[in-house]
Amino acid sequence: MDTQKHFTPYEPAAGEEYMNANQLAHFRRILEETRKELSQDIDRTVHTMQDEATVFADPNDRASQESDMALELRNRDRERKLIKKIDETIGRIDDDDYGFCDKCGVEIGLKRLEARPTATLCIDCKELDEMRERQVAR
Repeated sequence: MDTQKHFTPYEPAAGEEYMNANQLAHFRRILEETRKELSQDIDRTVHTMQDEATVFADPNDRASQESDMALELRNRDRERKLIKKIDETIGRIDDDDYGFCDKCGVEIGLKRLEARPTATLCIDCKELDEMRERQVAR
């Protein structure tokens, strides 16, 4: 999710309270714009696939088309899952539960949230989770 190109980074005023109404509105706009773009991409893919549904006589052409469609469907499925996560994150904003780590409760931070608005863990907890995943994968 490349949100960097779509918004102006939030510049907090000196002494500004973390996750105040302005910050929450900033992240809501980022999330809603991203959801809108993802939904448009999914709709565009469905229409494109319907338009390009050609039955090729050559088995190689048919296999290539099926492979392309499978890849496209996997990408759209990832986007659909991201939309679900965005909706959950907007729910957290509505519940005043946004911007704080699910594990330790500290501030996730504006820069991290701008890079990954759906983040639920601070960078330290996320790194610990990734270390544990690597150890289990061995």
